[in-house]
Amino acid sequence: MYQKFIATIAVLSIAITGLSATSAAAGDRNRDLARIAVGVLGVAIVGKIIHDNNKDRREQNHVTQGHGNRGHVVTRERVQPRPLPQKYRTQKHRPRQDSKLLPQNCFRSYDTRRGQVVMFGSRCLQQNFRHANRLPQHCAQTIRTSQGKRSGYDARCLRGAGYSLARG
Repeated sequence: MYQKFIATIAVLSIAITGLSATSAAAGDRNRDLARIAVGVLGVAIVGKIIHDNNKDRREQNHVTQGHGNRGHVVTRERVQPRPLPQKYRTQKHRPRQDSKLLPQNCFRSYDTRRGQVVMFGSRCLQQNFRHANRLPQHCAQTIRTSQGKRSGYDARCLRGAGYSLARG
């Protein structure tokens, strides 16, 4: 199917190149009109080829069963393959551990002079998160807000270290 399309494009490009290579006479409107007509014809032919290609694809979904004289047409759905047995399946992602789920009520957003900062409050984590002493220290930060200094852990940094927000 694509071979016909490519061959048609090649023929049209050679024909258009041949027309444009002829010497142009001043004031010859007939040649200009002929070139425009050939261009429009070329676009129409390419459109027809694309339309026929799409039509062929749609007709491939219909399968005729039984004798040809009955005219019985059945449309079949694509069959999904059976799932692999459990022993052959591989897990793409490790299941999340509870030690990596941070409590949602400790997630805070603060406005500072440099913009908005999202972080987990350190006091809240000490009270509500059993593994708070294992959090990466390079994510710890202290910021100044209009209410004073706040200390905690940067949310993006913790996410990069594998921690996530507990839902629910």
